[in-house]
Amino acid sequence: MSVRLRLTLSYAGFLMLAGALLLAAVWVFLLRYVPDGWPALLYVAPNRILLLGAFAPAAAAVMAFLLVFGLLGGWILAGRMLAPLTRITDATRMAANGSLSHRIRLPGRADEFRELADAFDAMLVRLEAHVAEQQRFAANASHELRTPLAISQSLLDVARNDPAHDHGELVDRLHAVNARAIDLTEALLVLTRAEQRSFTREPVDLSLLVEEATETLLPLAEKRGVTIHTSGDMTPAVGSQALLLQMTTNLVHNAVVHNLPEQGTVRVMTGVRPGTVVLTVENSGEKLSPQVVSTLTEPFQRGTGRIRNDHAGVGLGLAIVKRIAQVHDGSLTIVPRPGGGLRVVVQLPTPQPRGPRMPVSEAHRWTS
Repeated sequence: MSVRLRLTLSYAGFLMLAGALLLAAVWVFLLRYVPDGWPALLYVAPNRILLLGAFAPAAAAVMAFLLVFGLLGGWILAGRMLAPLTRITDATRMAANGSLSHRIRLPGRADEFRELADAFDAMLVRLEAHVAEQQRFAANASHELRTPLAISQSLLDVARNDPAHDHGELVDRLHAVNARAIDLTEALLVLTRAEQRSFTREPVDLSLLVEEATETLLPLAEKRGVTIHTSGDMTPAVGSQALLLQMTTNLVHNAVVHNLPEQGTVRVMTGVRPGTVVLTVENSGEKLSPQVVSTLTEPFQRGTGRIRNDHAGVGLGLAIVKRIAQVHDGSLTIVPRPGGGLRVVVQLPTPQPRGPRMPVSEAHRWTS
């Protein structure tokens, strides 16, 4: 049976039960004042047999009316009450067929059905945005991967058609193109891993990750004439050490590469606020407009496109940082500095008191 039919029968059943109880109560109270025997004047005080003969047909008619009224009224009321579910079901079918732009927009008072419809509309909004982002990401990834493959194909065609060509130069160029394709593939794998949340949460000290990332990128910073300054105390967090290290490395690498050609600076700071731990990375560089900054977390965006060298990355650095922060229940904020460059702030929730204790260790602080 359908839900509407079951509700109808339930309404009618309860109405019949209430009617039967009412009639029974009336009958019981009437019997208290009716004598058992035959009185002298029947027209003044009838006995129970006469009263039963007059009351039973009327009670049966009332019960029949209550049954019909309960079924008909219950069917109408159930239909009106379940009408929002019909709209939600139609919207679900449309979404299952690929139409994510449809919205229920259920009118009326704020009841359980309205709450369900609003939650479903919010889910459709997020799902539509997620699908659009994935489609855009897939298109950009295909374009970015096709470019090094096309370059490799062109280089191989040149080598095949010109045997006298310098093979050493060809090998170097192929190596550079292949390394870029590998970097892009690894970045895509990291982003996919973050999207799937396939990691184990464990205690992590962000200050130690900052030191490790800075030590790794110090040769690149010295080569580009960039000075890195680190500061901050122990900063306990909970999450994947590999992903958080990737996030920190991407931020420092981005700050080093997108910097002034000479005498550039990068400041990396960690700290603890009530309820959150904070990682801040600032760098010098060209002035960027808020419009350009708002697009930096989009995949394959490289700011103004002014950096074109071997260390410019594949355009996924800040996109990976944003996603890693999100899957750790954190946030990413990017603002342009008045003097040029960026200020990037990552906020992560502090560990819960009932969680595992963070091991205390003293870290070596240095400034290069």
